[in-house]
Order: sequence, then C-alpha cells, then structure tokens
Amino acid sequence: MSVELKYRRILLKLSGEALGPQGYGIDAETVQRLAGEVKRVHDLGIEVAMVIGGGNMWRGADAAATGIDRATADYVGMLATVMNSLVMQDAMEKLGIVTRVQTAIEMPPVAEPFIRRRAERHLEKGRVVLLAAGSGNPFFTTDTAAALRAVELNAQVLLKATKVDGIYDDDPMRNSQARKFEQLSYMQALNMGLKVMDSTAVSLCKDNEMPIIVFNLHQQGALEAIMRGEKCGTLVSSDDRDAIL
Repeated sequence: MSVELKYRRILLKLSGEALGPQGYGIDAETVQRLAGEVKRVHDLGIEVAMVIGGGNMWRGADAAATGIDRATADYVGMLATVMNSLVMQDAMEKLGIVTRVQTAIEMPPVAEPFIRRRAERHLEKGRVVLLAAGSGNPFFTTDTAAALRAVELNAQVLLKATKVDGIYDDDPMRNSQARKFEQLSYMQALNMGLKVMDSTAVSLCKDNEMPIIVFNLHQQGALEAIMRGEKCGTLVSSDDRDAIL
C-alpha cells in the first residue's frame, strides 16, 4: 500500500552542535542515529539535501569577538562544516545511502564543487546531497546558506532541526511556562525577534515563499511524520493570520 507524502524534495538544516553530546565535538553514535532518521525518509523516496553547521567545532562570530578577523573566522567555520559533512556522509554510506558532498569553496580531493544543476541531478537519482562550506561567503550563517540552497534547488520546504520541538515565546529549556507556536508568518517570526533562524535566512525564505518547519530531530520518527503531513514542530509560512499557539 503506497503512502501519500506531503513533500518530495526537502532541505534539512542541522546545527553542528547536534553532532556532539555536549554541543561540541562529534559523537559517532549520535551521527549514526541522525543518519538513520534521514534514511527513514530517504527510503520513502524523498529527495534530501542537507546543510550542517560547524558550531560544534568553531563559531565565527564568537572567534571574531576574541580579536580574530571576522572574515577569517568565518572561513574557518566553513571548513568545520566540511568536516561535519564528511562525517555524516560516512555514516550514511554505511547505511547504504549513496551521497555526494558539494562545497561552496572548491576542494576537489574531498568533495565536488557546488553546481546547482549537478546537485539537482544527484537528487533526481536518489542521492543525498550534503552542501558544505556555507554559501562560500563570510558574514553569512549556515542558516542563510540553507535558505539559499533550498530556493536554488527548488526544495518544497526548509526543515530546521533543533533541540526542541518547535518555536516558543521563550527558551523552554529554562522556562517551563514557555508557549509553543504551531504556526507563524515570516513577519511574525522577524518582528518577534525569535532566534530560531537569523533574520537574513527568514527574509530570504519570505521573499521566495519557502516554508520553514522547525522541529526536534532527536525525537524519533519526527522527520518521517512531517513527510507524511502530520503536524510536528512549528510552521513558518506566508500565512498572515495571528500566531497560532
């Protein structure tokens, strides 16, 4: 019996911190579990592109605050995203998923350069494409790179995986009374100053009507549930109704 799917092509954004048990470094067991969650949707026939941050190794903005030139600090961060992507590629291929890593900064010995048409062809052939090195430009986050790649590759949705199951009006890890939003418009997300994604990324999604779903990838089966159209996490879209709690 065939399963009706809501999405056929997605861009999944993972923070680098998701790969490490304490938000830094890389934990092999965690990476394998995350790769398994991606495999569940890949096996449904979903075309998956991914962007992984590098904050578990290096944060450009934090490094710049110590006196390192901001552009230099950001380039180092881009290299961290390449390392994370290669680790994730290894975990996925051990599960039998064919993958390709493409980088915004050319480094032929380890990955392909990002070429939009080639990336689309990989997706059409059922390969998971890991898009590394951000946008290739300093001063832009991997959130913005994820929004850019989602638009370029004609993804149907940008999925932002976080530590919590959606967007709240306060940090639910610190405030047990924090309220979760089921749905927000782009303008509401921008005006409320919610730090789920940076404003440049949200604005880019708004301008191109790219829906964003914020969810908890550590919740087993959450990604697959979204593919099946189940309500999970918080949807940010062009709907201009009042925020739905």
